[in-house]
Amino acid sequence: MDHTRRGLVATLAALGAAALPLQTAWPGAPARADTGDGPRTNGRAAFTARSADGTALAGEAAGDPDAPEILFIHGLRQSRLSWDRQFADPALAAFRLVRFDLRGHGDSDKPDALAAYADPDRWADDVAAVIAAARLRRPVVVGWSLGGYVAGAYLRKHGPAGVAGINLVDAVTRLSPDLLTPLAGDFSGTATSHDLATRAAATADFLAACFHRLPSDREFQQMLVVNGMTARAANEGFVKTSVPDLEPVFAAYDGPVRRSMP
Repeated sequence: MDHTRRGLVATLAALGAAALPLQTAWPGAPARADTGDGPRTNGRAAFTARSADGTALAGEAAGDPDAPEILFIHGLRQSRLSWDRQFADPALAAFRLVRFDLRGHGDSDKPDALAAYADPDRWADDVAAVIAAARLRRPVVVGWSLGGYVAGAYLRKHGPAGVAGINLVDAVTRLSPDLLTPLAGDFSGTATSHDLATRAAATADFLAACFHRLPSDREFQQMLVVNGMTARAANEGFVKTSVPDLEPVFAAYDGPVRRSMP
C-alpha cells in the first residue's frame, strides 16, 4: 500500500469515513472463551462479550490460555476477519490470540443512536468486556485504523494496568480536518450517504482505493460484504466524538508503544 492510499485509509477512518456461531452471554456473566464453552472452528472458540451498555460483541479466541496474549482490534467498516492471516500465521502459534467485531460491525450489535459511537467510553467499555469475556490477563493490544482510537479510549478510561503494550497499525489517534485529503473528503460524504445506491457505490470504490494491488476476487468479495454490514450510524457517530485527540493518552502511557504502517 503506497503512502497516498495509506493516508486515504487513515483519514477516511478518522473523518467518517464467514460469521461463526456465538455463545450467548448474559450481563455480568462473561463467556468462557478459553475453556471451550463456545462453538469451536479450526481450534478457535467463539464467544460473546456484553458491554456496559448491553451491546453484544462477537469475539473469537485461539491458542493456549496460559500463553502471552494479543488482542486485535480492527478498523472502521471492517471486522474480526481482518485478522485471518494473523490467526493462521505459524509465527503466532505460541500466543493466545483474541479478536472481536467492534460495535456496529460484523456480527456484533449495531445500535442505531449516533451517541453509541460518539462516546469514547462506549468503545473503552467494549474492550474491557472482551478482555473479561476472554479472560485475558495482560494482553498486547493491536489497534488498526479506528482500532487505534478504541485502544486509546480504553487506556483513557480503564488505565494501563491491564495492558502489556500497544501496537498502533496505521492507527487513528487524532481526528482533525488537516488529515483530510480531497479523495478522502469525497468518500467521507458518499460513504455515509443516506441514499443506499450512493452509499453502496461509494463502499465499493472506497475499498478498491485502499489497495495498491487488489486481493483475490474471493477476498475482495468478502471485504465488500463485511463493509456493507457496517451500521451507517457507526460512520456518522464516530466523527462526532467528544474526545477527538487521544495522543496525550498514548504519550502518558509508560508501556511500550509501536507505531507501524502496513
